[in-house]
Amino acid sequence: MRKYRFSFIAGLLLVAFAFAIAFTSLVFTPYDPEAMDIHNRFQGPSSAHLLGTDHFGRDILSRIMSGSLVALSGALLSVMIGSLAGIVLGIVSALSPKWIGSLLQRVIDALMAFPTILIALVLVAITGKGLLPSALAVALAMVPVFSRLVYTMMLETKEKLYVKAAMSYGCGWLRMVIFHMIPPMASRLVTQFTSSIGSAILLESSLSFLGLGIQPPSSSLGMMLSEARSYVLTYPYQALPSGIVLLMIVLGFNLLGDGISDVFAGRRRIRHV
Repeated sequence: MRKYRFSFIAGLLLVAFAFAIAFTSLVFTPYDPEAMDIHNRFQGPSSAHLLGTDHFGRDILSRIMSGSLVALSGALLSVMIGSLAGIVLGIVSALSPKWIGSLLQRVIDALMAFPTILIALVLVAITGKGLLPSALAVALAMVPVFSRLVYTMMLETKEKLYVKAAMSYGCGWLRMVIFHMIPPMASRLVTQFTSSIGSAILLESSLSFLGLGIQPPSSSLGMMLSEARSYVLTYPYQALPSGIVLLMIVLGFNLLGDGISDVFAGRRRIRHV
């Protein structure tokens, strides 16, 4: 009980903090995140600039707030697209004739054999740079994860007695999937969705770090890390804030996913007692 409470509460607090600073940037930032002030470049933390300024004199706190919004919105968009496509593909694979399902899953296996970052790099190189191409690249990387999960659960659920009984009474496959097969999978899908957001943020930040994601002058946590690496020894305060915020966001979603999984597992144990 204590373990899942700690994971859930700690993850929820970190995620709430991330959303708070992200949505605050929609209405307020201390400075314009894109405004340059060459005369005040490399300023240390002070009352005027709480986290200092970067090599262009831009306020680091303002850019972190704006970059958090980009990271969260891009991750949510990509995971929603990737999860929806993966769920549909997993359902089709499980309900199709065996040879079609096997063929689709071999394609999924081929995608899973490639490193996620490599798939994203190839797609971004084809479609171009920016938020939407990077979100689509991350979404494509999420498809095999959800497809394989749903395919496995669907094969297990198809053998349940209540499914066979419903089919014997003439229940159609569409109604069966929506009302009888998807609901039991909800807990695992929610857990996977939450954990995948952290992975998506990390992947998007990696693309931005390599210069293939969000483009200047827009702010991105990965791009901020990339820009600060040349000055990390002389001006460490440039890299530390964005790195710490990125770590907190990813850790928060991972802890929240673990906490949600433990909560559902605890409820299942109580139900069986």
